[in-house]
Amino acid sequence: MTTRHAVISGASIAGLSAAFWLRRTGWEVTVLERAAEFRDGGQNVDVRGTAREVLTRMGLFDAVKEQNTTETGTVFVGSSGEVLAELPSIGPDSATAELEVLRGDFATTILRHLPEGVEIHYGDTISAVEDGADDVAITTASGRTFRADLLVVAEGVRSTTRDLVFGDQVERDDLGIAMVFGTIPRTASDDSRWRWYTTTGGRQIHLRPDNHGTTRAMLACTGDFAVHDRDAVLSRFREHYAGAGWEADRVLDGFEGSDDVYVDQLTQIRMPVWHRGRVCVAGDAAWCVTPMGGGGASLALTSGYVLAAALSGTARQEDGLAAYEEWMRPLVDDVQNFPRWMVPVAYPRTRLGLGLRRVADKVITSRLFAPLTAKFTEVAGTDRPLPAIAVTQP
Repeated sequence: MTTRHAVISGASIAGLSAAFWLRRTGWEVTVLERAAEFRDGGQNVDVRGTAREVLTRMGLFDAVKEQNTTETGTVFVGSSGEVLAELPSIGPDSATAELEVLRGDFATTILRHLPEGVEIHYGDTISAVEDGADDVAITTASGRTFRADLLVVAEGVRSTTRDLVFGDQVERDDLGIAMVFGTIPRTASDDSRWRWYTTTGGRQIHLRPDNHGTTRAMLACTGDFAVHDRDAVLSRFREHYAGAGWEADRVLDGFEGSDDVYVDQLTQIRMPVWHRGRVCVAGDAAWCVTPMGGGGASLALTSGYVLAAALSGTARQEDGLAAYEEWMRPLVDDVQNFPRWMVPVAYPRTRLGLGLRRVADKVITSRLFAPLTAKFTEVAGTDRPLPAIAVTQP
């Protein structure tokens, strides 16, 4: 029997999970990554719901837990840093999850434990895809060619290969929120909590501890900041955050010297189908839920397992890809379809709106409502058991 070959485009969590599990189920696996080397940066992600079981089956639960960011809780703060309210910490899927880890540390852990035989090429992208009856022909920008049984597109929300193959099926939903992330020096005033500050003008400031002796910072606000030049982005944010208070100036000054600043204009991706012929999409390329929905890393990790399990359970690849979609779709829909009234509530523009938001924060974090509030952080979970998988490789 001929060994099936999968090409995976994208070496972050979704792509690495697919590589891990497809190799474990007997596939030859080639991974293509646009970056010149493995990207180990990034902000906080977490492992929630069904993804915890996937991580356990990978044998990586303890390895990921050892990479914990050291964050112990989540508080809303005022302009002087005073705590106004604290989100409940009830169970492993609280606002600060038990498995709270930096994206780069998470991805690195999976990379280091990939089964033997996974081949990775850095600094290359797909330029052409020709889906045939017997295989899919893939050409890269560097001139490499591959003929494979399956192409998995896991390139992220702005995937060019997804658009090349599924362009007419891709719906982009701009949420009207921009976020700029970066790593800044830790100071004596930083502690072990995620500190979350909201002010007028639809502006937020977030500071979170990490396990590398620095602080992860984020500015989030309503508006369109889709500017690609770093200096222009920081200039616009500095102007927009003038008079915002709390740690705004410190964060912006820190970003000037940070080497990992990036901006994200929050955009959900919705697709009616996630496969076409011998090509499928996974992770943010297929269903970006954005930080507003939460659980993106958990869905990405789960998708690799479910894809490999579905394909291992049938002789017809088309049936396996359909089963992958059928199992994942309810999980994704549950996260993606958050109520849109959350945006103006989370990002008040006026003093009245801010006052109402702070009252609401105290109510939802009160002893009476805390158990209900905790439910909102329990994303990417399901009562359905994970599909069975036929593992053939150690």
